Amino acid sequence: MPFSQAHKADFLLLVVTLLAAISWMFSREAVLAMPPLLFMSLRFLLASLLLSLVAFPQLARLTTGQLWRCIRVGLVFGVAMCFWVLGLAFATHVGEGAFLTSLGVVLVPVIARVVFAEPVPGSTWLALPVAVAGLALLSLEQGLQLEAGQLLFITAAAIFALYFNLNTRAANTLAIRDSNGHTVEQPRIPALALTTVVLAVVGVVTGSLSLYFEPWQDAMTQMQGELVMWIVLSATVGTAMRFLVQTYAQSLSLHSHGVVIMVLEPMWTALMAALWFGESMTALQGVGCGLIFLSLLVNRWRAVRRMLRLG
Repeated sequence: MPFSQAHKADFLLLVVTLLAAISWMFSREAVLAMPPLLFMSLRFLLASLLLSLVAFPQLARLTTGQLWRCIRVGLVFGVAMCFWVLGLAFATHVGEGAFLTSLGVVLVPVIARVVFAEPVPGSTWLALPVAVAGLALLSLEQGLQLEAGQLLFITAAAIFALYFNLNTRAANTLAIRDSNGHTVEQPRIPALALTTVVLAVVGVVTGSLSLYFEPWQDAMTQMQGELVMWIVLSATVGTAMRFLVQTYAQSLSLHSHGVVIMVLEPMWTALMAALWFGESMTALQGVGCGLIFLSLLVNRWRAVRRMLRLG
């Protein structure tokens, strides 16, 4: 039976979740050997440079207004990535960190309500207490407190939720009101151009903070061999290739189940961390991460139900 466009999109988005998960491994290896913010800057600037080779026609057509919208999205994403990579540097458990970061998915509608006054789906209000229960169990592992890495991941998740909202609005045509009360159509920004500029801004943000806070001299003397390999793999496989495949997959079909498939990322990350770093979870951690994963499915319940019906 030949693959339909939707099935092809689903398969490619499954690949995207695997690329995202393996990127956690590359990044963890890198931040154990070099300043984390410097690593993120090199990773995202290199990835942006690679994507610009493909996105150049779209980049050349961006208006000044569109470029500024891309930069604003990139600034928010850059701040989120700062917290994320510092969480990764301080983390004692990579798999757990992936589940904590995935909380951003549940928070997306909440941030949309607070910032853009959008209605919140009923499934989100059901998902939130489940996610909080999972988070509570993870905190019990440390005796009713969260460690530094966990707090950084949770902060990153909240900022990621804002980024997801801004990114979606930038990538779609929106009707907004100007200062005179007139409705003006805000044109969408091509996905590849948006991604390229956003990644470049993340590289600049993390690089600027690294220049101020981190020692570069020692890092540059250690920039060789295996460390260079982790940086290149993170930029190419974990970032540039991941976003290229994701953009292509999302262009194939509007009826993909990708909205559900993408929640598999923390599962893959936890499995890879177990194989790569020999991590294991206690029963409490397992139940906590399981509840967070359940909250992701509850939050995407419409898509889950549609997938089950069509499948």
